[in-house]
Amino acid sequence: MAQKGVELDRETFSCSICLDLLKDPGTLHCGHSYCINCIQSFWDGEDEKRIYSCPQCRQSFTPRPVLRKNTMLAVLVEQLKKTGLQAAPADHCYAGAEDVDEHKGHDTVSAAAERTERQRELEGSRQNIQQRIQDTEKDVKLLQQEVEAISRSADKAVEHSEKIFTELIRLMEKRRSDVKQQLRRQQETEVSRVKELQEKLEQEITELKRKDAELKQLSHTEDHTQFLHNYPSLSALSEATHSSSINIRPRRYFEDVTAAVSGVRDKLQDALRDTWTNVSLTGTEVDVLLPQPEPKTRAEFFRYSRHITLDPNTVSIWLLLSEGNRKVTFMRQQQSYSKHPDRFTGCYQVLSRESLTGRCYWEVEWRGGVYVAVAYKNISRAGWDDECRFGHNDKSWVSFFHNNSYKFYHNKVETRVSGPQSSRVGVYLDHSAGILSFYSISETMTLLHRVQTTFTQPLYAGLCLCWTDSTAELCQVK
Repeated sequence: MAQKGVELDRETFSCSICLDLLKDPGTLHCGHSYCINCIQSFWDGEDEKRIYSCPQCRQSFTPRPVLRKNTMLAVLVEQLKKTGLQAAPADHCYAGAEDVDEHKGHDTVSAAAERTERQRELEGSRQNIQQRIQDTEKDVKLLQQEVEAISRSADKAVEHSEKIFTELIRLMEKRRSDVKQQLRRQQETEVSRVKELQEKLEQEITELKRKDAELKQLSHTEDHTQFLHNYPSLSALSEATHSSSINIRPRRYFEDVTAAVSGVRDKLQDALRDTWTNVSLTGTEVDVLLPQPEPKTRAEFFRYSRHITLDPNTVSIWLLLSEGNRKVTFMRQQQSYSKHPDRFTGCYQVLSRESLTGRCYWEVEWRGGVYVAVAYKNISRAGWDDECRFGHNDKSWVSFFHNNSYKFYHNKVETRVSGPQSSRVGVYLDHSAGILSFYSISETMTLLHRVQTTFTQPLYAGLCLCWTDSTAELCQVK
């Protein structure tokens, strides 16, 4: 009987820790192989317990194994890098009863038996698809309900804002009328005061002219005795009105009022510019006056903070959720989760329950080895292939954090990132602008990596843990 072909693909020669092709591979007693540096780093995290395990099958080793390079496996990996992976021959040949003789020398399976097996697989696939259709239809219905809720909320907000602005206009009109009446009353008061003083001065002028005429007539009297007789009878002059009592105040007063009104206008403009520039609905950003610049400080990022929780239906069976589904921990034993089409069956990953659109910011506190990601909802869930792994396809973007080693992955392209060591990372997403940024958070906020792209679907926050006792928690930022 001919020997069966062995199917060789990238997954066969990939390290399940770093997710890349094996580099200096070492093989454990259980048969699983890893990059020697990767498994050594993994075991460094288990030094305190002095029990060392395989990340895949969880078999324990005591004492810590001493690994040597698997030269045969290393040669295979290098050869595959040069030549590429070849398609393996089929495990079986399907033949009908009339042509079995033509296929002697290798395994044959009857077409009817193979059809029965494939039919069963097909039915299973159909059930999975139908379940996903039902779930997607529920999501569509929920989205429609969200559209209706947004419309109702917007209508209510418009009605309320119209009412408030109408009231503000009424208050401004009333204040305008009050100021106008106050100015007119003050005008009448000041004009009356000035006219009273003017009348008094005119009377004084009349009296002075009469006195001047009497004195003139007396000065022309030729009889000395008559002159001296009439001189004492001249009445004394009244006290002159002092010029200091004439105070021109209205002009200065009205300028003060004008300045006060201008101050009110400036304060109102500042309030509209600073406080009313951006009106936010829950999860939706609506710019009503000016486009918002990209935030620069942590306080500005907090304006876009989102409350995010992890979806139990997506979490790997090796991960445990806690803290209200905000924290995830890599466990030594599998968890008893129910089967669900959204669950990651191979990769140690989990997605958020909430979708992310508009501007969003969140922070992750991590320990061990953690991938912080965003992904589309239609990322694959079954197995270990690249379509499931964060950063190894065109449906996800991810940053890796371990000690002071940082990397960014998208569509299997690795970008090394440098930055200060920190146990907290900030993630900023501007979905419509296609901006995704990762920050190191400590006493300062340092940009690690920034992506400028086009997002075609709502995104979901994702976390992936590398080895036992690694943790990641979505922080509650204020």
